[in-house]
Amino acid sequence: MTANDGQMEFPMSTKIIFTQLSEVEPGDILAHMCDPKVAEHMPLLTSNWDMNAVSKFVATKEECWKRDGLGHWAILADEDYIGWGGFQREGDEWDFGLVLKPDAFGLGIRITRKAIDFALADERIPFVTFLLPPSRKNLGALERLGAQFVNKISYDGSVFLKYRLNTER
Repeated sequence: MTANDGQMEFPMSTKIIFTQLSEVEPGDILAHMCDPKVAEHMPLLTSNWDMNAVSKFVATKEECWKRDGLGHWAILADEDYIGWGGFQREGDEWDFGLVLKPDAFGLGIRITRKAIDFALADERIPFVTFLLPPSRKNLGALERLGAQFVNKISYDGSVFLKYRLNTER
């Protein structure tokens, strides 16, 4: 791995692993969520994180797995924690979210493709939605995946760009 503008370059041989958030050291999640570069693209991140917030976050995400049979994963690059993401049920839709450490931003499309492959194989997911803050300017990769812009929506008082990707075969 070599540095490139604050991001690490990961070789194609880097193994992307999805695991449960409860398998990650809470301090790693705390450091990740306290990074100001992460907060730049998370308008709903309005409170300071501490170990109690990490515990509540992990418990909430684990509850989604119990309730829906699907949820957010911790994401590892060769065994190193680099972020979290996955699917969350929002009414009748499955929304995909991804929050990476800044030095792993370059892995976003590889991780998203792996998650979309998971969605393609799951008949419960006829389509995936993506809610992106307007601060995200580089949307070409999402469009190359086949996602189409739906509209701007308000969610919890913040504006997001909503995209949809059909996953039915």
